[in-house]
Amino acid sequence: MTGQDATTDRLADVTLDEASLSAASADVEHERRVAIYDLLEQNHFRVDGCDNGPYRLHLAIMEKRLVFDIADREENRCAVIGLSLSPFRRIVKDYFLICESYYQAIRTATPSQIEAIDMGRRGLHNEGSELLKERLRGKIEVDFDTARRLFTLVCVLHWRG
Repeated sequence: MTGQDATTDRLADVTLDEASLSAASADVEHERRVAIYDLLEQNHFRVDGCDNGPYRLHLAIMEKRLVFDIADREENRCAVIGLSLSPFRRIVKDYFLICESYYQAIRTATPSQIEAIDMGRRGLHNEGSELLKERLRGKIEVDFDTARRLFTLVCVLHWRG
């Protein structure tokens, strides 16, 4: 870990762009709320070149880019970072398909079937988290758990019900 310390190298607030969101199922809304709550409870987030955290993050999708609009603790803009969505498309699509299977399975499948689907779901989530962490390298430093929660929010922004 570089930068300052755990009290400043973190997110203090996370918002999602309302224009980027579409109507979502109760399951997707639940995932969003849990991801934001967990993210704010524990995270490591440091913007390269801006050591004035904790940070405020606004996530949006604009012009086929995932946009991280980041402000410092005094609400001064630190950075606006745009990532192409192209590298995420396959993982997000596959993740949505397996999540649908998982939500259906928990209602009707055997515990072993649910466990198998959940293992696949977690594997795709891990793959997406690693990709996000890699794409942020040199711009934003995050740990794996923070990348996982951010990837959940990326998926929420992709959701088109």
